[in-house]
Amino acid sequence: MDRLAQPVSVNGRTYARPQHPVVVVCVDGCEPDYITQAIQAGAVPFLTSMLRRGSSLIGDCVVPSFTNPNNLSIVTGAPPSVHGISGNYFLDVLSGKEVMMNDPAYLRAPTLLAAFAQAGARVAVVTAKDKLRTLLGHGLAGICFSAEKADRATVAECGIDEVLALVGRPVPSVYSADLSEFVFAAGVKLMQTRRPDLMYLSTTDYVQHKCAPGTSEANAFYAMMDGYLAQLDAAGATIALTADHGMSPKTDAAGRPQVIFLQAVLDARLGADVARVILPITDPYVVHHGALGSFATVYLPPTDVAAAQAALESLPGVDLVLAREAAARRFELPADRIGDLVVVADHLTVLGTRPALHDLSGLTVPLRSHGGLSEQKVPLLFNRTLRDVPADRRLRNFDVFDLALNHVNPPT
Repeated sequence: MDRLAQPVSVNGRTYARPQHPVVVVCVDGCEPDYITQAIQAGAVPFLTSMLRRGSSLIGDCVVPSFTNPNNLSIVTGAPPSVHGISGNYFLDVLSGKEVMMNDPAYLRAPTLLAAFAQAGARVAVVTAKDKLRTLLGHGLAGICFSAEKADRATVAECGIDEVLALVGRPVPSVYSADLSEFVFAAGVKLMQTRRPDLMYLSTTDYVQHKCAPGTSEANAFYAMMDGYLAQLDAAGATIALTADHGMSPKTDAAGRPQVIFLQAVLDARLGADVARVILPITDPYVVHHGALGSFATVYLPPTDVAAAQAALESLPGVDLVLAREAAARRFELPADRIGDLVVVADHLTVLGTRPALHDLSGLTVPLRSHGGLSEQKVPLLFNRTLRDVPADRRLRNFDVFDLALNHVNPPT
C-alpha cells in the first residue's frame, strides 16, 4: 500500500490517503426530508441501515444553493471565494456577455480529485449532466464522464471508452430519473472492474424538481438509489452521501408559481435597462424550473444602487438584499463575479427577469426550485461511524471529503 501511504494537501486542507475505496455521492436537490420520508415508508433498507450503523449529520450548502458552485465546493473542499464558481451562469463584465460557468478557465483552485490522482490514487468521476464534466475533471488524470454523453466518452478525453457496454444501459434522457440511475449503475460497474481509490458520483435533480418528499415517485427514486448504494457497501467502500442543495415548493396557495420579476420591477422604478438582472440558476436544462430560482444578482450604475436596494427590500417575498461586498463576505463568494446587489427570495418565492423571458410551459406539476437560504440544509450521511468531529463544528457539504477521509472509523 506504499502507493497510498502519504496524505494529500490541497486548498489549505490535508486529506489522509484512502486505505480502501471511498465513494462520495452528491444527490442533487436532496433536502434531508427525502431520506426521512423514504425511510418511514420502508423504501430504503440500506439507507435505514446506514443510520443505524453509520453516522447521520446535517450540514449547510453554499449559497447560492445551485448545482455548479456546490459541486465545485465539494470537490475542492472550499467555498466559491476560493474556487471562483459563483453560479451556473454569470455576467462576464469584461465582455459584457452572460455566460455559463462550465469552462475550467473560470476555476481558480485545483480539485482534490486531481490532486489525489496526481499523487497516484485511482480516481473516477461520474456526473449526470455534461455541464459539470469539464469542471469536475479539470486536471484529473483519471476517469471522468457524464451520463448525458456517455456514448461519446473516449480514453483521450474521459479516461475511458465503451461506457455503454460497461454499464449495460442506453444513454438516458436528460429529463428523467434514468439519468441519475445511469450514474449509480456506472459507479457500481467501475467499482467492480476498476476499483478506484476515490470516486465521486453526482446526480441530477429532475425528480426533486417534480416530486415532493414522501411522494411515491420520490420514494421510488430513493429506493433505486438504495439498491446501488448497497452494492457499493458490499464491495467494501466507505460511502459518504451529501447534496448540492435542497428543494422547496415555490407556489402560492393555489399552486401557481410565486415569482418576482426583478428586471420588470427595476425597469419600472429606475427606467428601462438601467439595471441588469442575472439569474445564476440558468443552464441549458430549464424545462423543469423555467430558469427561476431564489437567488439573483443585479448590476447597476453606482448612483442607483441605494435606490434599487430600497425598492427590492420592500417587495413581499424578498428575504434579503445585500450589497456586493456584504454578500461576498456572508456567502463566501468571489466579489468580482457577483452583481452590485445580491437578492435572495424566501422559501416560497423565486426570482425572474421579465415574464416574457421565462417559458413555464414545460411545468407539468407545481414549481419546485432552490437557490436561497431555505434550501441550504443538506444531509451528511456515512456508512461508517465518525470520530473526532467537534459538536460545535459548523458542517458544510464541502466538508464531506474531509469527514470521509480523515474522520471515518475503519470498517469493523
